[in-house]
Amino acid sequence: MTTTTDLESYEDALASYDPVMGLEVHVELGTRTKMFCGCSTELGAEPNAQTCPTCLGLPGALPVVNAIGVESAIKIGLALNCEIAEWCRFARKNYFYPDMPKNFQTSQYDEPIAFNGYLDVQLEDGETFRVQIERAHMEEDTGKSLHVGGATGRIHGASHSLLDYNRAGIPLIEIVTKPIEGAGERAPEVAKAYVAELRELIRALGVSEARMEQGQMRCDVNLSLRPHGREKFGTRSETKNVNSLRSVERAARYEIQRHAAVLNSGGTIIQETRHFHEDTGSTTSGRVKEEAEDYRYFPEPDLVPVAPSREWVEELRAGLPEQPLARRNRLTEEWGITAFDMQSILNAGAIDPIVATIGAGADAASARKWWMGELARSANESGTALDELPITPEQVARVAALVTAGELNDKLARQVIEGVLAGEGTPDEVVEKRGLKVVSDDGALTTAVQEAIAGNPGIADKIRGGKVAAAGALVGAVMKATRGQADAARVKELILEQLGVSEG
Repeated sequence: MTTTTDLESYEDALASYDPVMGLEVHVELGTRTKMFCGCSTELGAEPNAQTCPTCLGLPGALPVVNAIGVESAIKIGLALNCEIAEWCRFARKNYFYPDMPKNFQTSQYDEPIAFNGYLDVQLEDGETFRVQIERAHMEEDTGKSLHVGGATGRIHGASHSLLDYNRAGIPLIEIVTKPIEGAGERAPEVAKAYVAELRELIRALGVSEARMEQGQMRCDVNLSLRPHGREKFGTRSETKNVNSLRSVERAARYEIQRHAAVLNSGGTIIQETRHFHEDTGSTTSGRVKEEAEDYRYFPEPDLVPVAPSREWVEELRAGLPEQPLARRNRLTEEWGITAFDMQSILNAGAIDPIVATIGAGADAASARKWWMGELARSANESGTALDELPITPEQVARVAALVTAGELNDKLARQVIEGVLAGEGTPDEVVEKRGLKVVSDDGALTTAVQEAIAGNPGIADKIRGGKVAAAGALVGAVMKATRGQADAARVKELILEQLGVSEG
């Protein structure tokens, strides 16, 4: 049960204060092994089955740096327009918490591998906002605490806690922005757009699936308010581990309203961590926020410095994919759609499936039509990500080809897609098994047309009298009689021929 807090209206808060944000995003890398040992990172194993003396912090165990983790960090840094350090070290971040088996986290402090970059993000109306990047550094994840016996899954009210160290030591990249100023009332939107763009970038690089719902990417939202005209930042709060784009926006908005209410009532903002609650969109106090000196950082004595050669860095730079924003702008122009259309496609997670379907031979309009229509509906109904549906871009392209060839109409094509999703085989196999091909044989169609005319003499008379539009009702009757398998255009031609009426 969360406690309620007085909030200032959003408009009144922005009338008096400028919001300043700092976003810290943790990305779980998709390496096969952990950052400093050879334990598997695969999900779904029995608790504590993927552990060893190193990731459990047992005496005498020595860490070794994961080379793919370092490579992924450099790729991320380059894609964020950062400078890449010629020499950097790991540090020990000391604090005690049950899910931290070593009582310190191996991280980077004052010597990150990537620093001083930026990322351009596009807002809903097409405006571009540049977010400055302070640093991107390497570290390891903690274990997972499971609090049992309470109603909320948090430690308060739990009867006992369990610890799973399978996640301890999984490679993380933490990406920290510089203070984000000047966003004004759009600050929550900027926060959401930044995390969304960062997620697209991480996926494009292939270093992580960045699925927020699975904890592979999480955001800490730091926010403070300062009165208009002041230069000094206000005291910040840090809302921890926000795990969806919508929640990032809601957390920023809520904290703006909460801070304003506290300040307007003469209160003082406490520098603390806070928990975000999905059900109410509110935050509650966690603990007083530590400063850097509280962690007693010092260089990790068991790891050598990381010194990526300039040749390696430039080789990685040359292999970077097209930036997601540049790619979307290019595709928007190539497909002849609006920025709003592209935003909808992005929100649906349909860009890659559409591109792959076009690559398999479909035209852009058909590929968009099926992925954003029938397939998006199916994904929503089943709660499945679009790219996880049991249908391939090649199969969607085949459905589009059958429609173009006149062998299927849209109604039949939807049935074919339904069959493929149900595991009935390829599009051609579903067509064969269900008998779904369009009926275009004039003999069979003429019989159906004659029966429709005979059964609807009033409509036939209207058509003979010059009301050609009335033919639609007879077309519908024929389509019903043929279970939607007739070629509608040919049916109309035959109706007019039978009634001795010309189209013009």
